[in-house]
Amino acid sequence: MDGDAGLERLKNTRYPGRGIVIGQTQDAKHFVQVYWIMGRSATSRNRVFVSEGDWVKTDTVDKSQQVDPLTLYYPVKVWQQAHLVSNGDQTDTIYEALETGGSFESALMGRTFEPDGPNFTPRISGIVNLSCKAHAYQLAILKRVGGDARYCCRQFFNFETAISGVGHCVTTYRDDGSPLPSFEGEPFLVALPGDLNEVAHNFWHLLDAENRVSMLAKFIEKASGRSTLLIVNKFGA
Repeated sequence: MDGDAGLERLKNTRYPGRGIVIGQTQDAKHFVQVYWIMGRSATSRNRVFVSEGDWVKTDTVDKSQQVDPLTLYYPVKVWQQAHLVSNGDQTDTIYEALETGGSFESALMGRTFEPDGPNFTPRISGIVNLSCKAHAYQLAILKRVGGDARYCCRQFFNFETAISGVGHCVTTYRDDGSPLPSFEGEPFLVALPGDLNEVAHNFWHLLDAENRVSMLAKFIEKASGRSTLLIVNKFGA
């Protein structure tokens, strides 16, 4: 299945905002997760990804700058065999739901898009749960209905079977704009050729050089559950 058109789509999009990719390596031995952040303002660009074991957090580079609390969160956490990724503090919500017997879906039913008008940025989330037999991975997006901030649409995409060498991508925005236009449609296919370094290098260089800020790529070995993480930061550590 060809995911090259999806890579070309990302390359030709100046500002997709934050993005999540989940899929499977060509040899079918690993699940893949990719997550990136972008920024147009000084505050948004004043960030790096920092690993804390299996978890990753966003942090600031210049501690003297003003901080938007929406920009500081854990995009990656692991609970038992569940590998979580999201673009906000809903990572914590999903983690806490799993701890108490809830699910990916039940956690996000209590959340909505970000309160950052006029953009009202969608919340995007994903999970690979190696203990789940119902599906290989899931993605979700919480966004406004027809651009109206009075209403929230929660879309869940359950992929029963991973496809070797490709993943599915969801982003917060369709492109640049004022206000920023929310993502529309289903997650789109993207190719996942090569090893961890190649995947990270590929996606980093697809993103607009001026607006990209940080990116992580993660391989999750199916047989053992072990994961390997690679972080690329434009600034700082």
